[in-house]
Amino acid sequence: MTTLRSRALAAALIGLGLFATAGFARADVKDYEFKLLDPVITAGKDKIVAVKLVNKTTGQPVSDAVIFATRLDMAPEGMAEMATKIALQPGSTEPGVYKFKATFGMEGKWLLSLGAKLQGETGTVEGKLVISANK
Repeated sequence: MTTLRSRALAAALIGLGLFATAGFARADVKDYEFKLLDPVITAGKDKIVAVKLVNKTTGQPVSDAVIFATRLDMAPEGMAEMATKIALQPGSTEPGVYKFKATFGMEGKWLLSLGAKLQGETGTVEGKLVISANK
């Protein structure tokens, strides 16, 4: 009976637009983060970088993000102007994993900057990840 009342209350609050103020708020974009699956890569052409987007509060992967901003540059080495092209690769088979193809023209530390929109969330999930390119 209590569950039925809770559901009825939630339905009523949704109808009134009060769902978020009643303690049923969605996650905040700060509750999500990108993680590098491998922070070290071999320098060279057409390298694949994989990142996982997770909800930090639940630990669950997020597979339906729309990645709309990507940049890869050598800012950690003091050379932010040294940027390279990066391209999102088609669908991954792993939940929450997004793969990118890029050329790491030289050894050193590279900064991968990402921006993503999540369905049902306001704001942008942003990530700044450092990748080490070695020989």
